[in-house]
Amino acid sequence: MPLATYKLLHILGVLLIFAALGGLALTVADGATKETSSVRKLIGMTHGIGMLVVLVGGFGALARLDIQGGGLPGWIIVKLAVWLALGALITLPYRRPATARTVFWLLPVLGAVAVSMALWKPF
Repeated sequence: MPLATYKLLHILGVLLIFAALGGLALTVADGATKETSSVRKLIGMTHGIGMLVVLVGGFGALARLDIQGGGLPGWIIVKLAVWLALGALITLPYRRPATARTVFWLLPVLGAVAVSMALWKPF
């Protein structure tokens, strides 16, 4: 597949993750719990599918970039750390509902970190 296709998949996955986590944060901030949320399964499925699509799109794009040298560049490691954080965030609002609003505002910060790594590749 061409690089542009992998990039599109990657961005689609990011949109799915952010929709799921934003929806989760707002649902919990509004008082929903694991037991009372009517959209819990939809949020979980959207998040999981998004995580997988980001991984496939990201590593597919990375393979097309033909990066030379041993190991992964630092900017990829930072993006992987952001991906892991976004994966873990699905558990936080239900476990600690007081963090739901913080999670909501943390999403654009994590997104900005990942985007800045992709655009500028600082290390």
